[in-house]
Amino acid sequence: MVTLDEAAELARRLPETVEDERRGNRSWSVRGKAFAWERPFSKADVKRFGDAEPPAGDILAVMVADLAEKEAVLAAGRLGFFTIPHFDGYSAVLIQLQEVQPRDLEEALEDGWLSRAPQALADAYLAA
Repeated sequence: MVTLDEAAELARRLPETVEDERRGNRSWSVRGKAFAWERPFSKADVKRFGDAEPPAGDILAVMVADLAEKEAVLAAGRLGFFTIPHFDGYSAVLIQLQEVQPRDLEEALEDGWLSRAPQALADAYLAA
């Protein structure tokens, strides 16, 4: 289990990350491009779950490089990773913080950051 504050700390460790608010929720970006944000369910999202119980607790949306990576991340079956119809065709996954393993979240945030960081900044980070 990871708290939202712990997730925020992990995100802020990445170079040039700025924490901000997006639609009243916390978000993290690099040079103006969001790579992760708190993503509560809308009424429409909850309705789409039908009789199934929506994942509980804090949820993060985290960018991935492209739809192929999204499919690979979801296919890996890591605990806490999922998607919803609203994110169909969008290069991001959802992560249930009360279920995710800390190391998996850290890797997802780093990958999300790398997908949005300018190439020179990403290259410098990877070389360090």
